[in-house]
Amino acid sequence: MQPNASVILSPESWTQQLPVRELFPNNGPVEIEIGCGKGRFLTARASSHPRSNFLGIDKLLKRLRKADKKIVSAGLGNVRLLRIEASYAFEKLLPPSSVSVLYVFFPDPWPKRRHHPRRLFSSDFMESLNTKLIHGGLIYVATDHTEYAGHIRTLFSKDTRFAEVPPLEPREEERTEFETIFLEQGVRIERSAFSKKAD
Repeated sequence: MQPNASVILSPESWTQQLPVRELFPNNGPVEIEIGCGKGRFLTARASSHPRSNFLGIDKLLKRLRKADKKIVSAGLGNVRLLRIEASYAFEKLLPPSSVSVLYVFFPDPWPKRRHHPRRLFSSDFMESLNTKLIHGGLIYVATDHTEYAGHIRTLFSKDTRFAEVPPLEPREEERTEFETIFLEQGVRIERSAFSKKAD
């Protein structure tokens, strides 16, 4: 990738699997952040883990462009960005056993019951996770919504393919914009983490 070039991907096809290994300059593990926003966590994490490769997914172009500028300015060659709906990316674009770590921070809780089918964490998404994560792959979650946190834990506790593990406590520079705001307001952050078991 050329210096100062955008890291936002433009796949040749939006229906075929991404050649994930070809997107990065090294063969390190691939870590994905869903809802990467303006890229605060992604930039800090990629800076401190140069041997890993990071893919940020967000559906809002305005946010993604801000993340792009931040990543390019930091000179990070191990980060790529993708503008797409996360559930579609996991179901259709990511190759099997291609993801080592998934970060999902403050996903939309869709609090009204009639909107619950729009939530990212669902039985269908659990199937995608099982397919796309490597054995031992990790999922780190943070939310300010207590009910949604319970819903996520229930999904994983009923799925014998996953085990709960200690949550991620981000360093100050890794805190997302949402988390920074919530902490200033004294809002409780619910954290959880899970690992995909070996077959």
